[in-house]
Amino acid sequence: MADPEPQPQRQAAAAQAKALHTASILEKPNVVGVGVGLKSVGGQRTGEYSVVVLVRRKLPIAGLDPQALIPSELNGVPTDVVQVGELRALQGHTGRWRPCPGGVSIGHFKITAGTFGCVVRDRNSGARLILSNNHVLANSNDASPGDAILQPGPVDGGRPENDRIAVLERFCPIDFGEAPPTCSIARGVAEVANAIAGLLGSEHRLTAVKSRPQAVNQVDAAVARPLNDSDILDEIYELGEVHGTAPATLGMQIRKSGRTTGLTAGQINVVDATVTVNYGGGRSAVFENQLVAGPMSQGGDSGSLIVAADALRAVGLLFAGSEQSTIFNPIQAVLDCLQVDL
Repeated sequence: MADPEPQPQRQAAAAQAKALHTASILEKPNVVGVGVGLKSVGGQRTGEYSVVVLVRRKLPIAGLDPQALIPSELNGVPTDVVQVGELRALQGHTGRWRPCPGGVSIGHFKITAGTFGCVVRDRNSGARLILSNNHVLANSNDASPGDAILQPGPVDGGRPENDRIAVLERFCPIDFGEAPPTCSIARGVAEVANAIAGLLGSEHRLTAVKSRPQAVNQVDAAVARPLNDSDILDEIYELGEVHGTAPATLGMQIRKSGRTTGLTAGQINVVDATVTVNYGGGRSAVFENQLVAGPMSQGGDSGSLIVAADALRAVGLLFAGSEQSTIFNPIQAVLDCLQVDL
């Protein structure tokens, strides 16, 4: 039996209904666009043409004013409401953003730049905080709470006098396997050696340190408190707003939005990894229970939130990598260490 209404006619009917009602639909609060598309039901696209209404955020019908409701059909054509967030003119990941989403350049005033991962909430106060790495926000342990955090980061033009977006709140210390000496003998040997070096005219000095080769870490993470709460957005640039977490599994498809390589995708190839990460300046640190994906990041992407490819759920916090791999902390370990939630 022939289709009583061929596809071109159904599409034309949807386009006509859209044209007739665009002005009135755009006047409704929360609506940012109207178009024509195939209706989705339960996350699955059907073959039925519809008038697609783009909204900032889907809201429960019970909480909406009657004037704000989208009709179920227009001129006999069904409608479909799709959440797309706030539509903004696109700019680069390294630009200055106000308000600022995740996925863009940020950093402690003494580093180059990393990535603003996402907004999290303090478990005690409920305050919104900026999540990224220790080495991005806390200069690899060498910072103090209250230090200036710039957006964009210094290498991208951020300056303390103009671009302070936050101050360092707290961080999970990285154990590099060394600590101040507690042994009086070691301190004494260093003092004697330095005295002799001074008498001989040498400019070199010895420093006693306590070595802990067995030291291991779980996360490279920190949070910063925005100077103005309205300066940060819950959404991540090119991804959207993340809701909840998802456990990492072998073969899992993932995505991230970062300062250097933007929106990229990959796959988890290794779980429960113990890795040694080079932090420069002769310092390295061992991390255990880490996750490893293929090449989907470069320098400056540190701090990016890793999310599941099929849902906006956080999986991990990117902090290291190479030309062949990307390394990230499991997200729950990050949240628990910092005492925050998504």
